[in-house]
Amino acid sequence: MATHRLRPGVAARALLLALACALCAAAAGDPRTAVAGQSCAPGEAVSGSVLADNFVPSMDDLNTNVSANGFGFGTSAVGTAGPNTVFGLGQCLRDLSPLDCKLCFSEVRSLLPKCYPRVGGRLFLDGCFGRYANYSFFGEAVGPADATVCGSGTNYTANPRGFANAVRAALANVTDAAARGDGFAVGSADARGARAFALAQCWGSLNTTACAQCLRAAAGAAAGCAPATEGRALYTGCYLRYSTRLFWNVNATAGSGSSAGNHGIVWILLGSFLGAFIIVLIIAFLAWKKGVLRREKQSKSFIDMYGDGVSARIAQSSLNFKYEELRKATNYFDPANKLGQGSNGAVYKAVLPDGKEVAVKRLFLNTREWVDQFFNEVELISQVRHKSLVKLLGCSVNGPESLLVYEYYFNKSLELFLFDASRSRKLTWIMRVDIIQGIAEGLSYLHEESETRIIHRDIKASNILLDDKYKPKITDFGLARAFAEDMTHLTTGVAGTLGYMAPEYVVHGHLTEKADVFSYGILVLEIVTGKRCSGSIGSHGGQALLTKVWNHYKDNTVERVVDRSIYEDTIRDEVLHTLQIGLMCAQANPGDRPTMTKVVELLRSHKHDVEIVLSDPPFLNVEGVEDIKQGEHSSLLSTHSAPSVSGSSRSYLSGR
Repeated sequence: MATHRLRPGVAARALLLALACALCAAAAGDPRTAVAGQSCAPGEAVSGSVLADNFVPSMDDLNTNVSANGFGFGTSAVGTAGPNTVFGLGQCLRDLSPLDCKLCFSEVRSLLPKCYPRVGGRLFLDGCFGRYANYSFFGEAVGPADATVCGSGTNYTANPRGFANAVRAALANVTDAAARGDGFAVGSADARGARAFALAQCWGSLNTTACAQCLRAAAGAAAGCAPATEGRALYTGCYLRYSTRLFWNVNATAGSGSSAGNHGIVWILLGSFLGAFIIVLIIAFLAWKKGVLRREKQSKSFIDMYGDGVSARIAQSSLNFKYEELRKATNYFDPANKLGQGSNGAVYKAVLPDGKEVAVKRLFLNTREWVDQFFNEVELISQVRHKSLVKLLGCSVNGPESLLVYEYYFNKSLELFLFDASRSRKLTWIMRVDIIQGIAEGLSYLHEESETRIIHRDIKASNILLDDKYKPKITDFGLARAFAEDMTHLTTGVAGTLGYMAPEYVVHGHLTEKADVFSYGILVLEIVTGKRCSGSIGSHGGQALLTKVWNHYKDNTVERVVDRSIYEDTIRDEVLHTLQIGLMCAQANPGDRPTMTKVVELLRSHKHDVEIVLSDPPFLNVEGVEDIKQGEHSSLLSTHSAPSVSGSSRSYLSGR
């Protein structure tokens, strides 16, 4: 084998180059998640719960868009036109790698919700930015919330006047380069032996003119920080920073033509001798590590923010999972691993270190109300065990946001199958009957068989998971309530999903098990018909389905309302029997609704002589009213009979 020797000069240059590359790689591995500044809009939402209902999916969409865009930029908008619509914008600085961008924006998702229920908020990290508001702000360049943050306690003392000149020159360089180019630039400048490094970034939603306007205003403000060794301008449409040290990821910017002075910086590094590189590497690593540890100490955990009560017991129990372990198991909440969207957060598929697949529910809004829902869900579901209830494996309470860990179900939710034309065919009539039966058994257990009497409050298709054999599992107990044996009802804030909610609960806030029975009845109608009960705002979705089924039932034409993909004349009696049970559960008067134990009995019955009276179901006036969550008022809701339906109907439950 031939042996090749490098000449001493070549060997030295190769070693220097290798060390320089190592230094670059170290810089590229820092997502720069230190908080530069955060501000929240002064006003609170007209309807905080509706804002939250839009906020969670808006931030989820934003994360997906930022990750999918090669430039680390994305926007989102969720909600109908009005004060509760949520617009979002996210931007990673252009020198961050895709992985660093994902890590940085993960911090944005954790910290930005601290502004909720304010109508808007901004969060500047040194590596990325996030903002939300209840109006479209994407074209804004400057505004009243613009701020300058100067490094405190550390000034450049060797030559303050020269350093101030270097700062102004460096800021001017990157401002001009970014404005003329693609909105991003890094560079440096020297003056009388003092050197300043600077970075400029415009958000991707701005045009060239607006970008230049923002950067020039920001540069003038940031320059006023000198002789402080650090200065940042946190502006509506851009971010600008200067420092006495090179703080960006060199390997991501060295070949960029948009940066004035980049090549000079690289050659300065390469021109240093071996010992200097080693020292720089050691110092850079120690400084970075110290900064990470400092940020970890400063980052308040879930327990720090909300007390240790229940959380301390969880942390010491077998339910406890490490936050960082779960974050890695979801690949840092990668949108590709997202399984679905719940009422208070997203659910992700995760693979634990031992290879076990689980589902991780991420509670996105860490306000007191949502934290209470989190612990409510942990406490209630950890006490119950039934084949039709999702199994809670544990949770995490030691990180900046709360996480729930459940068993993973391959087929995800009933909603994904029921309302998808291609998938609904997989749900045969026999499978649908089994699902209806299983849900009824699960609710019967919650209401009458478990040690703690529990009302779920949000029974709907998206909260029913299907295992590999399409057996149902009731999930999402965030809104559930324990119910004492000696209580007739609870009077509480209205929470749930309009269309599934019982009229006495919507109008008066009276909560009993019969509210779950009503929701179950509507879900039965959905499973049989394959149609959603709740449509777009103003479409009277819940009323439309109930009216349609009721009218076909009275006209003895139920075959016209059944999902065509599964209907055959041979199952007509079974269909009629099941629809009657659904309609009975959806009666206006809660006293006319059966218990879930009775429903289980009726579903198993093959008798034709079970007589019941079905009166007109309730109909809700939902014009202009969105889904109701905790604490919403119900002054716009009323019950009445459909004009085309009058009187009551006597019928017999026919056997399956």
